[in-house]
Amino acid sequence: MQTKHAEIRIIETKTLSDNWYVLKKYTFDLQRHDGEWQRQQREVYDRGNGATILLYNRDKKTVILTRQFRFPVFINGHNGYLIESAAGLLDNMDPESRIKAEAEEETGFRVSSVQKVFEAYMSPGSVTEKLYFYLAEYQPRDRASAGGGIKAEGEDIEVLELTLEEALHGIETGLIVDGKTIMLLYHIALKGILHRNQHI
Repeated sequence: MQTKHAEIRIIETKTLSDNWYVLKKYTFDLQRHDGEWQRQQREVYDRGNGATILLYNRDKKTVILTRQFRFPVFINGHNGYLIESAAGLLDNMDPESRIKAEAEEETGFRVSSVQKVFEAYMSPGSVTEKLYFYLAEYQPRDRASAGGGIKAEGEDIEVLELTLEEALHGIETGLIVDGKTIMLLYHIALKGILHRNQHI
């Protein structure tokens, strides 16, 4: 399939908020498939790009996940505590360096070798953010600290070690509802990564 580049004319850009990250309202003309130009408006939230990582242990058939409070899901009817793969915004770092630092901050595991598996836009209708997805194998000796995140940034993170089977069952039962985490868990299950003898 060939790629296609959108034909766009941006007419007006208005900043609605820059209190935390940046929310803008765009007025633009988009050329439709039939050649007609149609005026549209969209609000776009720009918080930068991010990265996420799933740590796994092939011998124990386990993965490292985190549990932390997420206010937006709380006000949408969830209990507020999401089980997730470690993740963070890039903050002007390259994705690989950022995710190594984030993994240690959140989980306490210091990983030296990571593998990028894919990139994805997680909410393309309204948020600019692109996520870089990584995997890394961990060993018990890689534990450098208790993890838990940075208190000054409001992080209060619980570190969980689950078998892959438990994590996949958590998706089926609704215990794990975070999109990036589901994608990484299904990826290692689909690829049979925990059942390979060789390192990836």
